Amino acid sequence: MVGGLQYLTLARPDISFAVNQVCQFMHNPRSSHLQVVKRIFRYIKGTVAQGLVFHESTDFTLRSFSDADWAGSVDDQRSTTGACIFFGPNLLTWTAKKQSTVSRSSTEAKYRAIAHTAAEIRWFGFLFRELGIPLRSAPCIYVDNLSAIYMAANPIFHARTQHIEIDYHFVRELVARKALHTFYVPSSHQIADIFTKGLSRDRFSVLKSKLNLHLAPLRLRGGKENITPADPVQSAPTDSIPSISPMKSADPNPSALEDSSSQAQRSVSQI
Repeated sequence: MVGGLQYLTLARPDISFAVNQVCQFMHNPRSSHLQVVKRIFRYIKGTVAQGLVFHESTDFTLRSFSDADWAGSVDDQRSTTGACIFFGPNLLTWTAKKQSTVSRSSTEAKYRAIAHTAAEIRWFGFLFRELGIPLRSAPCIYVDNLSAIYMAANPIFHARTQHIEIDYHFVRELVARKALHTFYVPSSHQIADIFTKGLSRDRFSVLKSKLNLHLAPLRLRGGKENITPADPVQSAPTDSIPSISPMKSADPNPSALEDSSSQAQRSVSQI
């Protein structure tokens, strides 16, 4: 059941966090975990017609939102990284993943999330370059933590960040070369929040709509503009088809049958 949900997250980013949570207990599942899985299935059943909508656009810019829920796990106090990357108005990729180590502050947790998102967005930059798609500007990451942004732009904080030195140097080098920009975004507008923690229904609906998840009925023949209605089958008029009853002859003139039988008798007598 959970394995099938993992495949479904490839097309439904709104269930990424919930599926990530239940996957952590696959080695020792309990009845409470099964109830959560059933609840996810009920949610999918009620939103089965929803899907990602992609729009045609000339906006060739990479934008991403990065966030982390500091010490969100009650079992091991690890943080959860959440991120999503947009190419113009369209969603490219998203992630909801528990961090491998325990972060000692919310700034550290969010900075690790920035490093993860920077690696992803850099890979997409290389991919578009090979495909010959020019980017209008350097990619940017929106973060709701000012301390993490200052760490990426100010080398003075280097002495305080020895425990995240690799992530620090990776992001700091990209920002220094102006290959990456970091901007502040209020927590109320942080789209990646949907991948880091459980939210209220209203908050969840607002963030889900920003991921371009809308009602998208499945069409195997493409859009309406590509569908040409098939020509209706022209049936012959009913008055031109003689009605034949199994109890009656097809010829309505009985004398024609008598003439044909008499001719047959004459031909037999001549033989």
